[in-house]
Amino acid sequence: MSKARLEAFSDGVFAVIITIMVLELKAPHDTGWDALRSLMPVFLTYVMSFVFVGIYWSNHHHMLHLTDRISGGILWANLHLLFWLSLVPFVTGWMGEHRAAALPTAIYGTVLLMAGIAYTILRVAIVRHQGPQSKLFAAVGHDVKGKVSTLLYVAAIPLAFVDSLIADGIYVTVALMWLVPDSRIESKVGREI
Repeated sequence: MSKARLEAFSDGVFAVIITIMVLELKAPHDTGWDALRSLMPVFLTYVMSFVFVGIYWSNHHHMLHLTDRISGGILWANLHLLFWLSLVPFVTGWMGEHRAAALPTAIYGTVLLMAGIAYTILRVAIVRHQGPQSKLFAAVGHDVKGKVSTLLYVAAIPLAFVDSLIADGIYVTVALMWLVPDSRIESKVGREI
């Protein structure tokens, strides 16, 4: 499979994920401010999830830009990432409907953790296939930022059962860490365009 085909397929899945998430937002039945205020937890969860999916899409794009060849292992690692990301609309809806509930908040974090692990597996598969002199490894090295994100998710999941707002704060912190595209990859991509 060509790199372009993998990118096109992945972009399509990202678009479907975002579309499903926005379709889960239901218009209020009333026309007053109170009706909008009651939907705020659902909307804020949607915004957070949209940001996460956008971060993955952006970094996935940059990562594949630095990839020369695609192998069967890379294909499966990419599908593994897309599987976990495809669960984001479900956990977004569940957490949004039950904002202060521990289990939906913990499961949301579990999906984010598994997506992060899947992204790491994809990155490792690409580096392994491209060889030790790969452009991707030169850009991200041992990915300390990814490891810190994983540790934060691991902390947030049990903390959701202490106070869901603590877990939410950790999820937002991770999103803020990644909001700007990975500068290590950006610098390599910028040189190649």
